[in-house]
Amino acid sequence: DTEDASETDLAKHEEEDFVEMKEQMYQDKLASLKRQLQQLQEGTLQEYQKRMKKLDQQYKERIRNADQVEKNYVKEKKAAAKEFEDKKIELKENLIAELEEKKKMIENEKLTMELTGDSMEVKPIMTRKLRRRPNDPVPIPDKRRKPAPDILLQSHRRALNYLLTDEQIMEDLRTLNKVRISLLFSASPSSPEHLPATPAESPAQRFEARIEDGKLYYDKRWYHKSQAIYLESKENTKISCVISSVGANEIWVRKTSDSTKMRIYLGQLQRGVFVIRRRSA
Repeated sequence: DTEDASETDLAKHEEEDFVEMKEQMYQDKLASLKRQLQQLQEGTLQEYQKRMKKLDQQYKERIRNADQVEKNYVKEKKAAAKEFEDKKIELKENLIAELEEKKKMIENEKLTMELTGDSMEVKPIMTRKLRRRPNDPVPIPDKRRKPAPDILLQSHRRALNYLLTDEQIMEDLRTLNKVRISLLFSASPSSPEHLPATPAESPAQRFEARIEDGKLYYDKRWYHKSQAIYLESKENTKISCVISSVGANEIWVRKTSDSTKMRIYLGQLQRGVFVIRRRSA
């Protein structure tokens, strides 16, 4: 009986120790959690500081990327604004040069008409025929010049306006006026009988000229924007120029002497009205 009682007391004592140990572990964990919570509130907890450092690095990296994006945006915005202003100035200069060229052509056409006595309208003269009396002399046929050349010139003008460029129209009109003047002098009674007519201009040499991908192919050579060239005309003039732009059917050149611009059509290059030669920049 004594031995059984001793074993029972020992078991109870061990059970009490186990419960006391569990209570002590619980109290220790609770105290640790409370201590960590206090450090977290004070900002001294190691895990909190580690994660905060990582978040701070991510924040600084995103700020740096955002600053770079903003700088690129400002740079692209300034470049776009500058390109817009340059294009606007170039468009204005091209339009001014085109209008000035048309103005000169109209003035030249007017001067040609004044020199040749050409008229844009042919007004018929209304006459009334009377019966001839028996004793009246036989009327002499009217030998006045017929307006056929004027009508022919007008029809050519109407057709050329739809098919050719302004420069080509002017060149063809000058040729027609020369032929017309020769016909007038040969048919006029007051002119000498053997006055030679003005010969028509011989056809100009043909050149190969076309535009592809913003570049000009002329006389087996390629020409591009900003290239230095010599521009020669039928009057044997030689001008130092730079190609300022290449369009769909024409090119613009800028004279190096006074920076004025000229428009040259592909048809003019093909017919040899203007000739392009390379020169060193």
